[in-house]
Amino acid sequence: MSVQTEGTDTAGEPAVRKARVPASPRGDDRTFGAPSRRRAAAPYLLLLPALLATLVLLGWPLVKNGMLSFQNLNPRQLIQHLTEWNGVDNYEEVLTAEEFWRVVERSVFFTAVNVALIMVLGTLIGLLLARLGKRMRLLLLFGLVLAWAMPVIAATTVYKWLFAQRFGVVNWVLDKLGWHSMADHNWLETQFSTFAVVTLLLVWQSIPFVAINLYAATTTIPRELYEAAALDGAGTWKGFTSVTLPFLRPFLYATTFLEVIWIFKAFPQIFAMNEGGPDHLTETLPIYAFVEGVGNQHFGLGAAISFLTIAVLLVITSYYLRMVLKQEEDEL
Repeated sequence: MSVQTEGTDTAGEPAVRKARVPASPRGDDRTFGAPSRRRAAAPYLLLLPALLATLVLLGWPLVKNGMLSFQNLNPRQLIQHLTEWNGVDNYEEVLTAEEFWRVVERSVFFTAVNVALIMVLGTLIGLLLARLGKRMRLLLLFGLVLAWAMPVIAATTVYKWLFAQRFGVVNWVLDKLGWHSMADHNWLETQFSTFAVVTLLLVWQSIPFVAINLYAATTTIPRELYEAAALDGAGTWKGFTSVTLPFLRPFLYATTFLEVIWIFKAFPQIFAMNEGGPDHLTETLPIYAFVEGVGNQHFGLGAAISFLTIAVLLVITSYYLRMVLKQEEDEL
């Protein structure tokens, strides 16, 4: 865009000069807008491979499992390549069976006990890490990482050897300490003792994650807050409840949420220890689904149990999240 102005040249005659006015940037909106849109779409493009992998590796098996749960799929159907749809018969058979509800009750109780022990002991060890000196802290962290890094089946095998009836280290130590009746004790003979061994294994495997996570959280707490609390006359317990706990609360909520999921779906520890025995008394929902589906070759029934396991887990986690959100709203 330009405007005309009058002026005088060297000969005294008027001349017309053109003065340029900056053009409106509206014409360049497309030029400036395209990079902005590309930058806004960049995070979604980076997430796309992970989303596709999730859909392929998790989504499709979940859909296939859902389809199997509405089929009568036994060895005969597999051999003859038959597809027999039976509607909701599998779900009706599972939900009307008393054994299923006993397994659900057992699974919920087993998860609650393990998560409570893991969170209490893991929190105490995490706070201990914050109090220790550098050398002792590194030594304890090294031991925690070793326990955390051990493969699940290897750790379960070690615990089976520790609690073996004839040559177990635990029975040998108890016998040497004077409990001679424990020399040939079978720790996997009853429901309570089997669950005790499995609980000890799960707690041992889970404590490192909780302890290291909470220790990392304590490093974010400003030291000035502890000094201010000390000046106000706060003791150790008051300093913990007024300074440490408020900072750790989000980490505790998130860690508890993850531990509930991890313990509820624990399969290899229980199955490798005693295959859900004795007499199926230590079967949790994942073990129950595997035994009915693969062990008894009722694949449609096992698929239905696995879907109901997911539903029970969703109910537990949603109740926990609702409780956490309500508590946070009350604090605000």
